[in-house]
Amino acid sequence: MKPASRILLAKALVSAFAVALLAAPARGDVIMDWNAKADAIGIEKQLVNSSNARAQAMLHVAMFEAVNAIDRRYAPYRLKLVADSTTSREAAAASAAHDILLALYPDQKSDLDATLAAQLSGIAESEAKSKGIELGRKAAAEIIALRADDGSTAPESYRPAATPGVYVPTALPIESASPKLRPFAMSTGSQFRPGPPPALTSETWTRDLNEIREIGGSTSTRRTAEQTTMARFWFFTGPRTYNPIVRQVASAKKMDLVDCARLYALSAIAGVDAFIAVFDAKYTYNLWRPVTAIRNADLTANPATPREASWLPLGTTPMHPEYPCAHCIVASAVSTVLQSVAGNEVGEITLASPTAPGVTRKWTRLQDYSDEVSNARIHAGFHYRFSTEVGKDMGSKIGELTVATQLRGAIAAAQPKP
Repeated sequence: MKPASRILLAKALVSAFAVALLAAPARGDVIMDWNAKADAIGIEKQLVNSSNARAQAMLHVAMFEAVNAIDRRYAPYRLKLVADSTTSREAAAASAAHDILLALYPDQKSDLDATLAAQLSGIAESEAKSKGIELGRKAAAEIIALRADDGSTAPESYRPAATPGVYVPTALPIESASPKLRPFAMSTGSQFRPGPPPALTSETWTRDLNEIREIGGSTSTRRTAEQTTMARFWFFTGPRTYNPIVRQVASAKKMDLVDCARLYALSAIAGVDAFIAVFDAKYTYNLWRPVTAIRNADLTANPATPREASWLPLGTTPMHPEYPCAHCIVASAVSTVLQSVAGNEVGEITLASPTAPGVTRKWTRLQDYSDEVSNARIHAGFHYRFSTEVGKDMGSKIGELTVATQLRGAIAAAQPKP
């Protein structure tokens, strides 16, 4: 996205956030408000997806731990907070969110302080409010301590393949250090690492390379206008692609503050673990992207995959290895969490995209949203079909693991974790 477009989008999110603050922070509004704040910061700072997703997982886990400690409805994530039932949930959530974002983005202090003050001003001065503020601070401090030395500061050290003295493109890929990040629900980043991609002479490779060569190219005559629109719509990635969907599901189900905090936390946990898992696999297998494979197809000893010397995808190929599909795994992981908590059919869900101005996508089934993301990456010329299928399967497993082991209900939490 162009810098001017990023600035406009960030301003729009901040404006929407400011409007939301005018309403009393009832139900799960305080959770949604701080989520919007985190999204706006992510856009302004141009954060890579894993870093952004880690920050949002910390944010939402801290808010959940704080409000759940007041009404012990679910098992905590890791903390052992204690609070009485008179403590203000809204103050606890707001305080926790503020301190997490302040620790991560200290340059945002004046804005974050003003945001917290605006939210707290709507809560009457009382012991309940004071207790809530203190509880939120404690939750944030403990989550920050829990995530210390979690690999988030690991240096980037990708080594380009090269022949001594021979030029290679000097733009380095992104997210190469992301596999070193400690997961939130998975035991390791490689827990769901798939098998290797198909051989370059296999039937699967031949089928899928020829499909994307024909339908994913910038001048394709096979791709329909609808498929082109869908592909461009999903050029944007990261938490802002699924946070609005989480918000709509929580609203459709009329979730109170605790349930809303849990839904956002589960989605954020699944989202960040999906990014960790997919970059673990990507940098393990280092599979070439379609634009590279098609322009070098004569090197594979596969006569069924013809070379096209000037082939280009519809969009700009993301700067990291191909296999598996990152957008697919994340959408699948979050969709699986949402379906597990709220069901597949949740009324009409809509989403707008900064990469397709004026276009709104709509779904009545969460699975359809996830499937659309996968198809869009093929139409864009970014991913082979086998990569999207593997990504969706990995995401489903991560979503299922998250719901089965994290923030479970009181009865379920009494049972051993699988």
